[in-house]
Amino acid sequence: MHEPESTPARTPAVAPATAPVAAKIAHTRRHHGDEFVDNYEWLRDPENDEVLAHLAAENTFADQQTAHLAGLRSRIFDEIKARTLETDLSVPVREGEWWYYTRTVEGKQYGVHARAPISGRDDWQPPQLVAGEPVPGEVVVLDDNVEAEGTDFYSLGSFDVSTDGTLLAYAIDTVGDERYTLRIRNLLTGADLADVVENTAPGATFSLDASHVFYPTVDDAWRPDTVWRHRVGGVQGETNADVSVFTEPDERYWVGVGLTRSRRYLEIGVGSSITSEAYLLDAADPEGEFAVVWPRVEGVEYSVEHAVIGGVDKLLITHNRNGDNFELVEVPVDAPTDSARQHTVLAHDPERRLESVDAFETHLSVQYRRDALSRVAVIRLAGTGDGTADGAGVHDSAGYGELVELPFDEPLFASGTGGNPEWRQPTLRVGFTSFVTPSTVYDYVVATGELRLLKQQPVLGGYDSSRYTQRREWATAPDGTRVPLSLVYLTPGDSDAPGVDNFAHTGPAPLILYGYGSYEASIDPSFSVARLSLLDRGVVFAIAHVRGGGELGRWWYESGKTLTKRNTFSDFIAAARHLVEIGQTTPELLVAQGGSAGGLLMGAVANDAPELFAGILAQVPFVDALTSILDPSLPLTVIEWDEWGDPLHDPEVYAYMKTYSPYENVRDGVRYPRILAVTSLNDTRVLYVEPAKWVARLREAGADPLLKIEMTAGHGGVSGRYERWKEAAYESAWMLDVLGRTQTP
Repeated sequence: MHEPESTPARTPAVAPATAPVAAKIAHTRRHHGDEFVDNYEWLRDPENDEVLAHLAAENTFADQQTAHLAGLRSRIFDEIKARTLETDLSVPVREGEWWYYTRTVEGKQYGVHARAPISGRDDWQPPQLVAGEPVPGEVVVLDDNVEAEGTDFYSLGSFDVSTDGTLLAYAIDTVGDERYTLRIRNLLTGADLADVVENTAPGATFSLDASHVFYPTVDDAWRPDTVWRHRVGGVQGETNADVSVFTEPDERYWVGVGLTRSRRYLEIGVGSSITSEAYLLDAADPEGEFAVVWPRVEGVEYSVEHAVIGGVDKLLITHNRNGDNFELVEVPVDAPTDSARQHTVLAHDPERRLESVDAFETHLSVQYRRDALSRVAVIRLAGTGDGTADGAGVHDSAGYGELVELPFDEPLFASGTGGNPEWRQPTLRVGFTSFVTPSTVYDYVVATGELRLLKQQPVLGGYDSSRYTQRREWATAPDGTRVPLSLVYLTPGDSDAPGVDNFAHTGPAPLILYGYGSYEASIDPSFSVARLSLLDRGVVFAIAHVRGGGELGRWWYESGKTLTKRNTFSDFIAAARHLVEIGQTTPELLVAQGGSAGGLLMGAVANDAPELFAGILAQVPFVDALTSILDPSLPLTVIEWDEWGDPLHDPEVYAYMKTYSPYENVRDGVRYPRILAVTSLNDTRVLYVEPAKWVARLREAGADPLLKIEMTAGHGGVSGRYERWKEAAYESAWMLDVLGRTQTP
């Protein structure tokens, strides 16, 4: 038997404090003949002492209202820590003459990036490194702990090693506003060069000969709009040290720069939410001119890979010109727009959303989505010296083998490729995880089809995956659309956790329902050490794969954006109702969770169906959406018009967004669930003012929300793994309190 906490669930350990009341200062917004009086817009100024005082009062109030959870937070933090191998290292990735890896050290917040020399040209088996033991020949490339000393926040935005392995380009943000300082380090001496470039965006890339570094910068709206070429050894501001090589004037588009895996081309990628364009430059001529591959066409997205097929340079283009779910075509390098010389490698398939293709010397790796799950497949290339030459294997007339999907036998999972920088590697690095399987790394041997296990994330304390069950459910939206849900919970009959309400035998269980539903982003079933602290207390965790995401293909995304955005909200509500109807949970035992655009979802369902939830956790929530999308001077607004519509110029979009924007639709006299909003002062993606205004309006309407604001962080929240564990413990303890699950397991 386990004894309950000395403080009963839901009972504050301190006398209720007075909630902060924001002053009401009328500000009238006028658009398309409509007027909206916004009493809390004054909270937008982070330099205003009264604003800072109000935010501080919100933090104090949140601390007081959650003080009774201090012990539980501490226990959950200790549980996360106890299950984590703190001194550990990643599976080494071969690049050039080195094996690169990141290791963590007990007591240190951040990772250490290091490398060790390969043993020879044919050394493709990652070395079996042992955490905590010296690595022969190790060279520390970058110690994030050293770089973060004296800062409250640390983020590494660029990390690129030159092809010859002698230089490192790295960029650091110590504020959280996603503006990075770029530096170059000599890896032979360990000393930084004099080069310092301020205010860059992530994604710096060396030229092939390491004579230059290409990097992006952002405009006043935080949009990466310009690619620069920096001469290594030069100083920013010095004549010809930094030259702009590409600027995108259209405010809907982002830019980025990189080097193809073959090292044959430098590439500038330009893209909005619905349109893209690519420019290539011979990597041997870094001071040359970039040339467009396919001129942009509104609504057409594409990505480019360089491949060598039968000894001939080709470009492989994944695009949606002929179908929403994308297809793969081969085009000649010298005439990429010549349709007569185009060869279809993978035709459009309505059941398969093609997401990415990576080219290697002997094969292609293909990632796609089918049946709401991510998949990895390989296509072997003929005549490339991998055993497929001279008639071995089955290939079409152009030299492409059949599509071979890697088999994974769990009902729910996430798979993908990563850590594959080398053009001539005979293996494909693949990652796999599920709700019950910790992150697992494999090498797929292309020539034989062997899936070689390299490492599985260690989970200390005797983790047993059989104690947990994952399954798929389907809800029905109001328009008849079937919405997939992914669930994980303690296996029926498990008695290790106290007071577990096993819905399969004894009735409903406490449940956390997570949702996102924007930007075609898919929320896949993956493992979480922190989540075990919830599951072991009898909580069911579920993901509602709502429209606006990409789980079921491009149509799933198109059905949950702009003038169909409300489908995202009705799908989530339908998922919650389904879970109640099948006896999985009850409204009194149900917490909704979502962040960023998923925070918009949280605010919308709080207004549309407050009776369905006992609590709502909204992380960096986009809850003042209409105000933000109306203001093109705000970070990222114009880019977002493809996602939400343009309410500034289109009265129909304005009227539609006004029906769901959470802040404007808070209703007086409604019994709202308990709400916790978490945000960061330096967030440039969703400004802190949105949840601050939302909480003020909710409180005015009679709700009892809490606002927790990090004063030295950005959109991703706090930095440092121990700080992140504390944040996870804080949020988990709050949800458990709402669910009445504060027992000690």
